Amino acid sequence: MTIVVKIGGSLLTSEFDPSVFDDVKTLLSKEKVVLVHGGADEVTRISERMGQSPTFVVSPEGIRSRYTDRETVEIFTMVMAGKVNKEVTAALQARAVPAVGVSGVDGSLLRANRKKRLVIIDERGRKRLIEGGYTGKIESVNTGLLKLLIENGYVPVVAPVALGDEHEFLNVDADRAAARVAIALPAEIVIFLTDVPGVMKGDEVIPQMTLAEAKAILPRVGPGMDKKLLAATEAVERGVKRAVIASGRSANPISASIDHRIGTVIEIG
Repeated sequence: MTIVVKIGGSLLTSEFDPSVFDDVKTLLSKEKVVLVHGGADEVTRISERMGQSPTFVVSPEGIRSRYTDRETVEIFTMVMAGKVNKEVTAALQARAVPAVGVSGVDGSLLRANRKKRLVIIDERGRKRLIEGGYTGKIESVNTGLLKLLIENGYVPVVAPVALGDEHEFLNVDADRAAARVAIALPAEIVIFLTDVPGVMKGDEVIPQMTLAEAKAILPRVGPGMDKKLLAATEAVERGVKRAVIASGRSANPISASIDHRIGTVIEIG
């Protein structure tokens, strides 16, 4: 079985339960694993240290994202493909997991179309058209490179920086990157590890949803979770058997997600 795991950037802190890396080592004896990581909080921290405050925009669907101009994409690439990617790779190597850190630029792993224009909702609630900057929509995944690694026992650790049509670096959403990787391989399961227990209804985790139920609730979930749920529904709709959104702060969260012991499971229904 091939498993794609997305580790949220909010988890890569001192509060993160490192058992996720031990979990990868255990699973690797019988499964194939690909990791995709976030790191937006670290990008923001480094940007502010460099004197650049991040700008965020909201889509008509209510999804909040970072606006990426040329300077921002340079910082984004430096932090994601450099610092964060190598920290995750090193943590796996420390547990004797043969990890290989790559970005979407390496081997044209992730090719994306640059968004020339963006429709956003301004502070007055009006729609506006702005320059797209250096944000991309993933169009293809080089599965040959991923399969070359995983079939030889390696764990690819993927940073969400894609290559554009003009060979420019593009910021792509890590959740949707994980979904696209899972679709392309294809993987049997994609797991989104985050800092909350799953998709919530009040104070309770929704343990299981059909694809239709997940799509119906999507407009009502909060910022952050909306991207994960959107990515999960895209993956299931396009052939991945299961998507799980779960807490990365649980012990052995990948195994627990596979066994339905934690999180929200989304299936076709």
